[in-house]
Amino acid sequence: MGGYGSGRPGFKQKAESCLSLNVNLMQRQGCLKAGFTGNWTWSRDGKVISQIGFRTEASCLTLDYHISQRAAERELTTQSVRLTYTDCNYGGQRPYFRCPGVVNGQHCGRRVSKLFSGGRYFLCRHCYSIAYSSQSEDRHDRLLRRANKLRMSLGGSPGTAHFIASKPKGMWQRTYQRKQFEIEWCENQANQSFLSKYGHLLSKDELEIYFGL
Repeated sequence: MGGYGSGRPGFKQKAESCLSLNVNLMQRQGCLKAGFTGNWTWSRDGKVISQIGFRTEASCLTLDYHISQRAAERELTTQSVRLTYTDCNYGGQRPYFRCPGVVNGQHCGRRVSKLFSGGRYFLCRHCYSIAYSSQSEDRHDRLLRRANKLRMSLGGSPGTAHFIASKPKGMWQRTYQRKQFEIEWCENQANQSFLSKYGHLLSKDELEIYFGL
């Protein structure tokens, strides 16, 4: 291996299937204070599925964890990740990881909020060619997912079969109208996208029932 992440995996990994470190979450939990030592755990359905140790210095996070090389063999790995900070507009500082990846002989050094366990080391998703599941969705599905998210943020149910919920108490009228407009726009665009791709497969009766055409 020519360095952290030297060479890329031969397949597209999904972010949702990888363990990840979120610098903002670690900051909120006080883990980035110099001198802090502890463990970071990942859980699923209330059960711990993985754990690593770490210690924090002024501008560096050191990770200690085991990886499985062969059956019944585990190797201790130590990795250092540089921390950097930027000033926020209203005071305070926002932390970032500096990705320590070296891919095909080129140092990464990207300023990122997340590092993923796509291989031996924790690196940014660019070094591992990691994609989010939503990136492989059709435009139709992305638009409906966005519309459903907005519907639920108003306290309603997902799906075009339901009315858009009334304005929640305490929400500005203009905020509600903006969300309402975006829901309707997303669902209209989703219909157009679906019809342009699959409309030729539907009968006239189906087009009239589902799309009023």
